[in-house]
Amino acid sequence: MTGEEIKSTLTSYNLQSWSKQRGLNPIPVVKGEGIYFWDDQGNRYTDMSSQLVNMNLGFGNKAIGDAIKKQVDQYCFISPSYGAESRAKLAKKIVELMPDNMGKAFFTNAGADANENAVKMARMFTGKNKIFSRYRSYHGSSFGAGNLTGEPRRYPLEPGIPGFVKFFDPYLYREAICFESEEAATAYYIRKLEEQIQYEGPDSIAAIVMETVTGSNGVIIPPKGYMPGVRALCDQYGILMICDEVMTGWGRTGKLFGFENFDVKPDIVTFAKGVTCGYIPLGGCVVSKEIAAYFDDHLLSCGLTYSGHPLACAAGIACVEYYEEAHILDNVVAVGKVLGEKLEEMKAAHPSVGDVRYIGLFSAVELVKDKVTKEPLVPYGRDPEGVMGKIIGMLKEKGFMTYSHENMILIAPPLIITKEQLIEELAKLDEVLDNVDRKIS
Repeated sequence: MTGEEIKSTLTSYNLQSWSKQRGLNPIPVVKGEGIYFWDDQGNRYTDMSSQLVNMNLGFGNKAIGDAIKKQVDQYCFISPSYGAESRAKLAKKIVELMPDNMGKAFFTNAGADANENAVKMARMFTGKNKIFSRYRSYHGSSFGAGNLTGEPRRYPLEPGIPGFVKFFDPYLYREAICFESEEAATAYYIRKLEEQIQYEGPDSIAAIVMETVTGSNGVIIPPKGYMPGVRALCDQYGILMICDEVMTGWGRTGKLFGFENFDVKPDIVTFAKGVTCGYIPLGGCVVSKEIAAYFDDHLLSCGLTYSGHPLACAAGIACVEYYEEAHILDNVVAVGKVLGEKLEEMKAAHPSVGDVRYIGLFSAVELVKDKVTKEPLVPYGRDPEGVMGKIIGMLKEKGFMTYSHENMILIAPPLIITKEQLIEELAKLDEVLDNVDRKIS
């Protein structure tokens, strides 16, 4: 098919996610290599969001491709009850990479059903029904994960499932209180969370679910002591701590898993995205030894036709081994340092940049109309004039491909990006921010 035929057929027969369908103009992608991809006209684009923060190793990773081909030649599928070598090896490898309290892995198809199964396991294990999650969170858009989600993408699912309770994130930039330190902020947020636990009834709360670092809703990094504070509350009240590592897992923050930055051991960890870098869909959750032992004698009422799909697990083994052999974490730390420095320079230089947040190669630029009042460039949950879409369009014209959410631009390039490539791309963002500055002046 020609590029025009691809676009025409897609817009005629395919519903594109998170979009009004009229006027869509998808780029016909014909080639991808490393951090770049090309359209049918030969135009090159730089993937500065790792697609949907999943293609950590970029396009064309030969090790993953070869592993998939080898598994295809053996067999493509066998149901979850049979012994598949790739399933066994990947489960063992993932558990061994986790903290010493973790016991077994359950495989799913993606992040949403990983989170849903984590919630089911928490309810079965504890015998309690309520699940706490945060307002500025995204855990998936299927019905269960969508109820776990706190931001506006949950609205079409309402009225929702009973027992899902929301609490506020430690979002210091937008907090009405001016704290003297991160530790002071942590003390406040932990006190408020404990108060809410008491009001909801600790004996009814099965789990607290958090993105370790809030992802698409702004790369909101927890203040010092916050995660250990939540861990302590969970221990005090008999509540499970579930860390959603769908975005932060597999090296994105400079550690293999995001929670390693905060000195905590969760009870359940969910993952997806970077475990195969999107080459084949795969997700899962890892449970503690205590939870795993519980299901030795109690029915695990969870199941999926494609749980531990052999092709996906083969891709996962190759992907995880590549992280180790290519020293990807070292690159994330080194290039992430440059990313942080450049973003701080942009924050100082541009009136439109209210805040920048970054950890490893996971970052967000928050745009405002006024730095003093912190008025966001677009109001929460609404962008009637398509302002953010126009900004993303300006970046697209320069070949800088990413996405926005609320008043923020996400920057999360593949973990293989070099310092030179990063600096080249951030210069494009700098130019676009000049344009945004002029529009708000």
